[in-house]
Amino acid sequence: MVGDGHLPEEEGGFGRRLDEHEHEPGGWWPQGPQSGPGGLVDSAVYAHGHRHASPPTLADTYRCLQELDDGMAWIGLYRPGREQILSLAQEFRLHDLAVEDAINAHQRPKLERYGDTLFIVLRAARYVDVREEVEFSEVHLFIGPGFVITVRHGEAPDLATVRGRMESEPGMLARGPQAVLYAILDQVVDGYAPVVAGLEHDIDEIETEVFGGDPNASRRIYELSREVIQFQRAARPLLGVLDALAAGSGKYGTDEELQRYLRDVNDHLTQVVERVDSFRHLLQNILTVNATLVSQQQNEEMRSLTAASYAQNEELKKVSSWAAILFAPTLIGTVYGMNFVHMPELRWRFGYLFAIALMALVCGTLYLIFKRRGWL
Repeated sequence: MVGDGHLPEEEGGFGRRLDEHEHEPGGWWPQGPQSGPGGLVDSAVYAHGHRHASPPTLADTYRCLQELDDGMAWIGLYRPGREQILSLAQEFRLHDLAVEDAINAHQRPKLERYGDTLFIVLRAARYVDVREEVEFSEVHLFIGPGFVITVRHGEAPDLATVRGRMESEPGMLARGPQAVLYAILDQVVDGYAPVVAGLEHDIDEIETEVFGGDPNASRRIYELSREVIQFQRAARPLLGVLDALAAGSGKYGTDEELQRYLRDVNDHLTQVVERVDSFRHLLQNILTVNATLVSQQQNEEMRSLTAASYAQNEELKKVSSWAAILFAPTLIGTVYGMNFVHMPELRWRFGYLFAIALMALVCGTLYLIFKRRGWL
C-alpha cells in the first residue's frame, strides 16, 4: 500500500478504500488528482501526539493549525499541482528554490536548510521481481516549526505505514516534526532491504548462467550493473543527508532519543551502501570472467573448425591425387584412340604395348610423387 496517510471521508473520517479503478492489485495507489482534492492524500493536525482534526482541504488545515497553540500539521501530497505547492509556500514561507525543486522533481538526495525550515529530497526504491528492475521515486520533505509537508513524485515510499505507526505511538509523535522526519527516513532505508535481496538473487542467477555458457549472460550483466549504479546514486548521497542531520542535532536541539534513532538509520543505510558497492565490484568481476569464458569457447570453436578444415583438406588431397593419376591414362588412351590414318605408331607392332607401358609409367610416377608429399 503506497500513500501518505488515509484519505479523508466526506464525513470527516479516514481510511476510505479506493475503488478498483483507482489502485493497482495488492495496494492502494493514489493516481494524481484522483487522490483527494488537488493531489491532497491526507492532511492531519496533531496535538500532543494525537490526531486533532483531518481537514479536507489545505485552507481548512491552515485554519485549524492557527487555532491550536502547540499543534503540528502533517500534509501529504501526491504529485500535486503548482497551485497547491505555491499555496503551501505562501502559508509556511517556504524558500523559492525549494519550491522550484518540489515542483520540477528529478533531484538527487540532498538536504538544504533555509532558516528554520529543512528541505530534504529522498529517493525511494522498490524491486519489481517480474521485470527484474528497480523502480525509483522521489519524496520531498519540508520540515519546519509546527508542520511537515511530504510531496511524493512516485508510488514509494509507503508513507501511510509511517503515519499509522507514528499515530500508534503518541509519545514519539509528540516529539514533533523531527520525529516524523526520522520515521520517514527509516521507512525509505528499510525499503532498500528488499531491493538489495532482489539484486543479490539476480547476481546468483547470473553466476549460474555465466558458468553454464548462457549466451545472454553478458546482456543481463550489463542491465543489472546499470540497476546497481542507479541504486548507488539513490542510496549513497543519503549518507551525507544523515551526517548533516547528525552534525546539526546539537545546534538545533534535537532530542537525544531522536539522535539515537538517527544513528540506527545511519547504520542500516551504511550496510546497504556497502552491500551495493560489493555488488558493483562483483558484477565487474563476473563480466571479466564471462569475457574470458566466451573467449575460451570461441578458441575451442576455432580449433574445431581448424581441425575440420584440415581433415577436409586431407580428403581433398587424396581425391585430387587419384583424379590426377586416373587422368593420365585417360589422356593417353584418348589420343591413341583417334584412329587417324596418318598417325605415328598407328601401324607399329609395339604401339599397343608402348601405350600401356606409358600409362603405367605416368600413373606410377604420379603415385610416387603424391605418396612422397603425403597426399596418399
